[in-house]
Amino acid sequence: MSNSQVGDSLVGLDGRIVVVSGAAGGGIGTSVTSMLARAGATVIAVSRSKENLDTHIAPLIAQGLSIIPLAADASTDDGIAIVREQIRRTDGKLHGLVNVAGGAAPATWMPSTRVTRADWRELFTANLETMFFMSQMVASELKAQSRPGSIVSISSISGMNTAPFHIGYGSAKAALVATTRTMAVELAEVGIRVNAIAPGVTATPASSTYVDDDPERDRRAITMGRRGRPEEQAGAILFLLSDLSTYITGQTLLVDGGLNLKWTHMGPDHTSLFLKDESFRDAITH
Repeated sequence: MSNSQVGDSLVGLDGRIVVVSGAAGGGIGTSVTSMLARAGATVIAVSRSKENLDTHIAPLIAQGLSIIPLAADASTDDGIAIVREQIRRTDGKLHGLVNVAGGAAPATWMPSTRVTRADWRELFTANLETMFFMSQMVASELKAQSRPGSIVSISSISGMNTAPFHIGYGSAKAALVATTRTMAVELAEVGIRVNAIAPGVTATPASSTYVDDDPERDRRAITMGRRGRPEEQAGAILFLLSDLSTYITGQTLLVDGGLNLKWTHMGPDHTSLFLKDESFRDAITH
């Protein structure tokens, strides 16, 4: 077997069913749906918006990719039941789940002193409850079929550090990390791995509502000097679903271009803004 064939067999998902919750927003969910299908999976692409499925998923199906569009609201028991029934009707071996559904509208940004119970509950429902109950259902189906599998969820850099003026979202994403770790322990004995990724600033339709295009700002703020692309998040998810990661569980992988590495007192050259002597700054950077 050649090296390329070995690589294909480890990354490939031929004959496997993967559910993507939040597949049709045109960002990370759509990119991962495309990538998983190109890796051989049959993808059940779940979105509560039929319009979004028609806009973003139908063109992928037209390319011949094995994708089943499914209009269902994964934040409700009825929606999860619809996904369960589709899994049982689909040919192939159930393998995994990607929880992308979630996010936060611009209106949810506010000081912590203004957050209402309704705001808090909405963010936790969208970003934590949906992830947990979808994961619970897929894990139950895998156990019933005596199959190993992989569940990957989307946290955020906001759940790994602090989220000033976005406390509900950051807290929900931090809770998702804790949920991932606990489920990983409970499900390890039946061969189900549970992991997450934590994206940094990524260029998606959702983020464009409150993040403008400013390459110079990105260069200053992010170690790699640019925002991430949806397909770069999808690549990390494919890795965690694939047989390349069979000894990884309970982890949250930061996929942020090194954004977390930048201290707030660092300048664009990564040196401290407190350095007064420019000759010293020049000496340590060259």
